[in-house]
Amino acid sequence: MEKSSLQAKITPALLGQVKKTTDIMRSGGIVAYPTDTVYGLGADIFNNAAVTRIFAVKKRPLTMPLPVLIAETSQLGELVEFIPAAATVLMDRFWPGGLTIVFAKAPAFDSLVLAGSGKIAVRLPGHSITLRLIQELGRPMVGTSANLHNCPAALTAKEVRDQLGDTVDFILDGGSCPGGIESTVVDITMNPPVILRKGAVPAKDLMDLLD
Repeated sequence: MEKSSLQAKITPALLGQVKKTTDIMRSGGIVAYPTDTVYGLGADIFNNAAVTRIFAVKKRPLTMPLPVLIAETSQLGELVEFIPAAATVLMDRFWPGGLTIVFAKAPAFDSLVLAGSGKIAVRLPGHSITLRLIQELGRPMVGTSANLHNCPAALTAKEVRDQLGDTVDFILDGGSCPGGIESTVVDITMNPPVILRKGAVPAKDLMDLLD
């Protein structure tokens, strides 16, 4: 999967789930939701208690940063120090879609999602429900996969429940995720950029574009 734009129809029932999901995040809860790749586990990135819960629920080491999802590129301004030319090329080609880009963090930005790192991983997803969640929340949100650390990614709400049970405050059931594979992760703070995880966007497509 490369550049994607899944415009799932947001029915009144789904809209109700979206509003409930964002209300829970605003109040410090954690939620699961569908994306164009796999189900995600979300929280307000500025609520450190909620972010800490995500690490605990996933059993993810506190030294491993959590990725962040945005709804539009203008939200990068508060997150990243600058946008290198290589990142612009990748964003133009693969956003919205299954590519997570690692930037140098903005000097003023601070959150436990960073896990003490000077870098931040950001993705603009291509799923209308995910984008609506971020828009309703009014800020970027945690975008890690909704599964236990080192376990298979969840592609349905049921698979999220099977792995995480009642440790999540709410699961937004938006059906099966179309991508079926986690995003590719590329670090553009290095020269040349380095692929940290193979995934939805083929590594060859990235390297061909950056050559």
